[in-house]
Amino acid sequence: MSLASEFKEFAMKGNVVDMAVGIIIGAAFGKIVSSLVDAIVMPALGWVIGGVNFTDLSVALGTEALDGRQAQPGPITFDEVIAEREAGAQPYNAATSEPVSIRYGLFVQALVDFLIIAFAIFVALKGINRLKKPPQAAAPPPPREEVLLTEIRDLLRQR
Repeated sequence: MSLASEFKEFAMKGNVVDMAVGIIIGAAFGKIVSSLVDAIVMPALGWVIGGVNFTDLSVALGTEALDGRQAQPGPITFDEVIAEREAGAQPYNAATSEPVSIRYGLFVQALVDFLIIAFAIFVALKGINRLKKPPQAAAPPPPREEVLLTEIRDLLRQR
């Protein structure tokens, strides 16, 4: 058997194909949950606890940007980054010149994503396991003495 035919046989087994479909559906489900959390759950939760935007929650570790320059408020443009690189400046945070910070708000969002996905998988597996209950074991055959006594009883009834 050639390597290609062995691989084809392996790949076409039901479990491998089912697993591939599950991975694709899981990836799509993860994107849906992330969108739900980013666009609906976290803004609503932020509003409930006092108008907090979780993506902005962070702890600044200093007042300097990544390359040691004083942080400038607001984002910088792509042209400014290119001009600074051409002038010999070392690259720093390409999107903004914010100070170095720990952005724990994004971690909270990722944690909520994980909890929703974990709960959904738990519920799905619980339902699948309920459907896959093991078949009832057949009753063991009666002992030989009981079978003989039943036959004797039936013969006596016929007389």
